[in-house]
Amino acid sequence: MQDKIVTYTAYVFLSLLALVCVIPFFIMFSGSITDEKYLQLNGYSILPHVFSLKAYAYIFSGNSSIGKAYWVTIFVTVVGTAFSMVITGLLAYSLSRKELKFRNSLSFIVFFTILFNGGLVPWYIVTTKYLHLGDTVWGLILPYTVNAWNMFLLRNFFRAIDDAMLESARIDGANEVNILFRIVFPLALPGVMTVGLFYALQYWNDWWLPLLLINDQKLYPVQYLLRMVLSSMQYISSGGVGSTYAASAVPAESIKMAITIVTIGPIVFVYPFVQKYFIKGLTVGGVKG
Repeated sequence: MQDKIVTYTAYVFLSLLALVCVIPFFIMFSGSITDEKYLQLNGYSILPHVFSLKAYAYIFSGNSSIGKAYWVTIFVTVVGTAFSMVITGLLAYSLSRKELKFRNSLSFIVFFTILFNGGLVPWYIVTTKYLHLGDTVWGLILPYTVNAWNMFLLRNFFRAIDDAMLESARIDGANEVNILFRIVFPLALPGVMTVGLFYALQYWNDWWLPLLLINDQKLYPVQYLLRMVLSSMQYISSGGVGSTYAASAVPAESIKMAITIVTIGPIVFVYPFVQKYFIKGLTVGGVKG
């Protein structure tokens, strides 16, 4: 009986905690579909009282830069995640093999980058002056190619794979690349999905690299556009998001909420499909480290 009481109490507490986390999203969605004048007079509420889709019509208008920013973000996220997974997988697989010479020293070099870096100014000089990544879409991809923490997480999964299985594949004539992509990756699927989700979220949510490297508005990703909208009312009224409305008719507050909803929508949609891999990946990866 006492165990049931503890269990029910825990459920109630966690439900209330989840509700506290979800309510801001309801308020944000409600604000995005509420008339601008009502928001200015009465503020935000959980349920919309005066329904209006003017904010969404504004940001998805023909001249809106939101659509372009979305395509930039999708390209950066898809290409960046795929490229990062390949490079990180190759490095993690190499460092997980016992036959690799100096693998401990190489692992320490990778780990060292978690603790220390060269600083922002040297990084910026190398990135823009020597690598010429300024105002290019690759400037939004290449700097995040390898994350050391993700590499170590993936390496832990690769270490857990039985060496006898890999030796059997080598005897059958498989090379290391085939072993990695046809055997190791499928067997370590929870870890691969977890690291892939981390990379996808990193690329999707990034506004830091555009702030440093991008001046061309055609290359603005949606998160950087959202940052500019949230921080500058002038950017909205000057036509930075769309230019089919007069500046005085711009629903500034509801636009902020609408862009936020549009930005987080894909993540909310995708996460349930990878949730089981994500939870299993974190649990198994942490235990086997």
